[in-house]
Amino acid sequence: MSTQEKIIQLLKVKAVINPSEEIRRSIDFIKDYFKKHPFFKSCVLGISGGQDSTLVGKLAQMAVEELRSEGIEAAFLAVRLPYGEQADEEDALKALEYISPDKTYSVNIKDSVDGMVSALELSGQDISDYNKGNIKARARMIAQYALAGEHSGIVLGTDHAAENITGFFTKHGDGAADIMPIWRLNKRQGKALLKELNCPRELYDKIPTADLEEEKPMIADEAALGLTYNEIDDYLEGKKIPEESRIKLERYFKNSEHKRQLPVTVYDEWWKD
Repeated sequence: MSTQEKIIQLLKVKAVINPSEEIRRSIDFIKDYFKKHPFFKSCVLGISGGQDSTLVGKLAQMAVEELRSEGIEAAFLAVRLPYGEQADEEDALKALEYISPDKTYSVNIKDSVDGMVSALELSGQDISDYNKGNIKARARMIAQYALAGEHSGIVLGTDHAAENITGFFTKHGDGAADIMPIWRLNKRQGKALLKELNCPRELYDKIPTADLEEEKPMIADEAALGLTYNEIDDYLEGKKIPEESRIKLERYFKNSEHKRQLPVTVYDEWWKD
C-alpha cells in the first residue's frame, strides 16, 4: 500500500461524495453525540467568517433545531473571537447572518493574548510573531471552553482532511475540540456542502487564511503551505499530483503526526517510526 493510500484510508476521505448525504451524516453525528451524552445542553463554535466555521456552524444550528423538535434541550452558541479589529469582520457578520445561531457572543482576545506575551517577555523570553499567532489560537479555544463550561456545552471543531494531512492547525488551539463534524471531508467537499446548503457564494469562495501572524496579515493558507488546496484535495481523492507537491505533502503529514496523537503515553509506538 502506498503512502497516499495509507493516508486516505486513515483520514477516511471519499473520492466522490453526495453532498446531501454528507450533510445528513454530519447533522446526525452531532445529534447522536447529544443523545449519547444527555448532560450536554449546547454546542459552541468560534465563527471566523471562513468556509470551515461557516459550514460547521450551519450544520450545528440545523442539528440543534432538529433536536428541539424531538423534545431534546439543545442550543447552538456562536462566538466571535477577534484579536482587536478583524480585517474581514464583514465576512464574519455575513456568516452569522447565514447561520442564524441561537445565541452569539463576542470575546475580544487581544488583552489576554497581549497579557500572556508581556508576562513571558518579563520573564526574559521573547515571543516570535509566529508563536504569538499560536497563542491567539489557544486563547480562542480557552474562551470557547469557558462558554461551554457555563452552558453545559460541547465544543465543536472545524478540522477537515485537507488541514489534517498538512497539520495546518494549532496544537491545543483550533486542533482542540470535543467533536469534529467535517473531519472526513477535504476542502472542495466542504465547499460542495455549503453550495448544497445555499450559502452565499462569497463565503465559500473566500480565499482561506488563518490570519494569525501580524507580520504576514491575511496571508493565504496556500501561500503559507506552498501547496494549493486543489493539489491537496486531488491527493486525498487518490489522484496523481506533481511529484514535488506529493513529496512536500507527505513530509507535512509525517512532521505533523504529533498533532494527531495526543497525548503520548508509554504504550504508544507511532513516534518511534
